[in-house]
Amino acid sequence: MTTMLLTRVFPPQVGGSGRWFWELYRRLPREEYVIAAGEYPGAREFDRSHDLQIERMPLDFRSWGTIAPTSLAAYSRAAWRLRRLVRRHDATRLHAGCALPEGWLAMRCRRRLGLPYAVYVHGEELRVFRSSRELTWMARRVYRHADLVIANSQNTARLLRESWPVSAERLEVHHPGVDTTCFRPAPPDAGARRQLGWDDRPVILTVGRLQRRKGHDVLIRALPAIRQRVPRVLYAIVGDGEERAALQCLVDELGLGEHVRFHGSLGDADMLRAYQQCELFALPNREVDGDFEGFGIVLLEAQACGRPVLAGQSGGTPETISPGRTGEIVDCRRPDTLAEVAIHLLSDAAVRGSLGAAARRWVLEQFDWTAVAPKARAGFMAASRPAGGRRDAHDLTGRAASFHGTNARS
Repeated sequence: MTTMLLTRVFPPQVGGSGRWFWELYRRLPREEYVIAAGEYPGAREFDRSHDLQIERMPLDFRSWGTIAPTSLAAYSRAAWRLRRLVRRHDATRLHAGCALPEGWLAMRCRRRLGLPYAVYVHGEELRVFRSSRELTWMARRVYRHADLVIANSQNTARLLRESWPVSAERLEVHHPGVDTTCFRPAPPDAGARRQLGWDDRPVILTVGRLQRRKGHDVLIRALPAIRQRVPRVLYAIVGDGEERAALQCLVDELGLGEHVRFHGSLGDADMLRAYQQCELFALPNREVDGDFEGFGIVLLEAQACGRPVLAGQSGGTPETISPGRTGEIVDCRRPDTLAEVAIHLLSDAAVRGSLGAAARRWVLEQFDWTAVAPKARAGFMAASRPAGGRRDAHDLTGRAASFHGTNARS
């Protein structure tokens, strides 16, 4: 049997979900899985660098809804292309990287060809779906008709049970993993630190897209207090995004130009060096207007490199850390609380060393891909077998409820 993963985000496109899928599916048997991924600049060159079965198709729609004629046409073209790929590869099951647009296409394919499907849920997209009555309706249908719903964290699973709702018998939690052979500790390297512009300063590092929920602004506001106790502290920010200009204005307003370095996007080698050479990794995330961090793969990568970590209480990030053993969970809505914990960790090298060593062991035990990938495959295989409580693959007839009474085109 062949399973086809349908995902809009996949390397070389940058994104946590794409990295999750790349790391997972390249560890599964080649003869059992094929990937239909979104088109992206550089994709052709990337696809020549590996031996995965991969097809590219347009999945970036102007709108995820189906009311607008242009969006409906885009879905129709993509659904036709997907059916051709399913037949070409003799696929018997679909995995949708997200409810929209991938899950909607998988649901349409199920109605036409009878293929069961699983759908991934990352957490952050739920807020986007809630912003529109149409998108909420579409996502609910995708989740309702899926044979398996895969949540990236217990927190995401809780939201799906309570608010969407998804029945427990069709819901599983699959945590992302980390490649501990790539992300590994390294000794202090003066040359690497010089190349990054850090020299011998104590560095707090954050890696991730510049979004409000990531909490870069809170850590920047905490820097004046941190600087009083750790005068040469440097906050290194890796990533780009819509908050870049606002964050730069905040740095200028607080007179912290010498204490904040915006690296932008870094290549894999430089990002690994940043993880390995920082004193403390921070993801000071908090919930903003319903937007939250679904999991936090960067926290696993930092811990795999033997770095102590500091993260916010919201979303799924607490599931990536063993609090008090590998790092600290902090209320990151308050700069003073964040500053207090950061000062404690930056001021005690012995504590950092102990936390970092435990962090490496924690990730090896809980999140190494050599353990995570077989568990995921076992979950996929169990879900593909008939079981009590799972909906039959053809149990969709007569259920084409419409949005506003007219928009049933699934």
